[in-house]
Amino acid sequence: MKKLIFATGNQDKMKEIRMILGDLDYEILSMKEAGISADIVEDGKTFEENAEIKASAIAKIANCLVLADDSGLEVDYMDKQPGIYSARWMGEDTSYDIKNKKIIDNLEGVPDEKRTARFVCVVAAAFPDGHVITKRGTIEGIIGYEQRGENGFGYDPIFFLPEYGKTTAELSPEEKNKISHRGRALELIKSELAAYEG
Repeated sequence: MKKLIFATGNQDKMKEIRMILGDLDYEILSMKEAGISADIVEDGKTFEENAEIKASAIAKIANCLVLADDSGLEVDYMDKQPGIYSARWMGEDTSYDIKNKKIIDNLEGVPDEKRTARFVCVVAAAFPDGHVITKRGTIEGIIGYEQRGENGFGYDPIFFLPEYGKTTAELSPEEKNKISHRGRALELIKSELAAYEG
């Protein structure tokens, strides 16, 4: 079986990735499972640049196919913040409970039509021969008025999908993976990986 490293230490993310890519003929390892620890400076200006930086850096160390993603929440009313800084916004050690509350507070009194937001995920695949491809997935929604749901992680409890009447934290993992930004980006990259004979 071929080996694939996903450049993340986030176990919640690894669970989603394994569910979505599970039918590929790859052993999917996190950096920790592959015995790699690297401090990568994500200084890109876009989701694409950051995903490429991570994937390429680990591919140089691992010498195998490496996937990395950069994802975040864009809130239109907040000028698309937190965007690429979603994980680091308000400080890396700040809990998402506090971050989510801050976003809800920022949008106090703002009507539904101006609460538009999206999750963005770009997945980069860095191949051992040095070439890199990226695929972008997005999901549109609005910022809810309270945190709801126990599933998911990060900003999921405030990301409300009007057509489902639920936040992404209230969807089952299977439902979420079908429609999520990460699910969409991984599905796009999956067809490229299936064709890759490395």
